[in-house]
Amino acid sequence: MILRDVTDADLPIFFEHQRDPDALRMAAFSSRERDAFMAHWRTNVLRPENVSRTIVMGGAVVGNIGSWSQEGMRLIGYWIGREHWGKGVATRALAEFLLVEPTRPLHAWVALHNLASIRVLEKCGFRALLEESPEHPDGVAEVLMRLASTE
Repeated sequence: MILRDVTDADLPIFFEHQRDPDALRMAAFSSRERDAFMAHWRTNVLRPENVSRTIVMGGAVVGNIGSWSQEGMRLIGYWIGREHWGKGVATRALAEFLLVEPTRPLHAWVALHNLASIRVLEKCGFRALLEESPEHPDGVAEVLMRLASTE
């Protein structure tokens, strides 16, 4: 597995990943239309202050991982194509990404029903910090995971 800089050629693959209905349910995320997706990546995700990487295995793009600042926290997120789930890709990518992104603490919001993603974060040292109320406006309960500094 390698993590490399995101290229324009990766974006159509990422777009297809975020259209998968099963992945959308797991992530509790809404898919974007193509133009909105491309604009979001080009104007928000690929900013110089963010760290964004393409996850490549066996020469194939299998997902993406990145970090950004929001509401006073450094957040991380990742998206793995469903055909690569259950193979340890997310855990390996996150472990590798943590060597690229030195900021601590790092945080990740995860839907409580996404047990696989919670387990990935726990394997990489993240711990549950705060649980959102199940009365969240969109009906999704989330947990805030945190990776503290090593000091």
